[in-house]
Amino acid sequence: MPQGNLLFPVFLKLDKLQVLIVGGGVVALEKIELMFRHADNAHVRLVASEVLPEIEAIKKEYPYQIEIINRNYQNCDLEKINVLIAATEDREKDLMIRKEAKKRNILVNVADTPDLCDFYLSSVVKKGDLKIAISTNGKSPTLGKRMKELLVDALPDEIDDLLENLQKLRDSLTGDFQEKVNTLNEVTKTFKPNKK
Repeated sequence: MPQGNLLFPVFLKLDKLQVLIVGGGVVALEKIELMFRHADNAHVRLVASEVLPEIEAIKKEYPYQIEIINRNYQNCDLEKINVLIAATEDREKDLMIRKEAKKRNILVNVADTPDLCDFYLSSVVKKGDLKIAISTNGKSPTLGKRMKELLVDALPDEIDDLLENLQKLRDSLTGDFQEKVNTLNEVTKTFKPNKK
């Protein structure tokens, strides 16, 4: 019997972690764009002998968060790294880099190779402080993107105001944890997404 999606959703604080991207082509560009769209405080080192001009342009936007090393990957690049994205567009090279990273207990994403990934980069819905990550268990990023579009349309633009008010309410509540949860559940039970 299939167990469905067993991935554990988590949001990483990329300002507290060091990310290494190996590769400077289209796949690396896609990953770095996604990362800085949702975590513009990330710390990223990118190693590649050739780097697309679009990646160089992102570096100019985030000069203190992105370090580009223009040379071929070396195992020493994994020092002080927490998260690796292997995006060389060369499967054998990605496998070799992954193997070395696993020896060091580094979380690895091998681009476009779900069976070699410790984690996937998800489609993300963002409205103000609300973020929703969408996973298709690596089966269809395209469907993840379509679900993102549906959720963006369904969530009200005023969601940030709602979040601010709920935080103020939560901060003002007294009583034990369960009492606070019950109050917040009561207040939010009438919330309805946009109907088109």
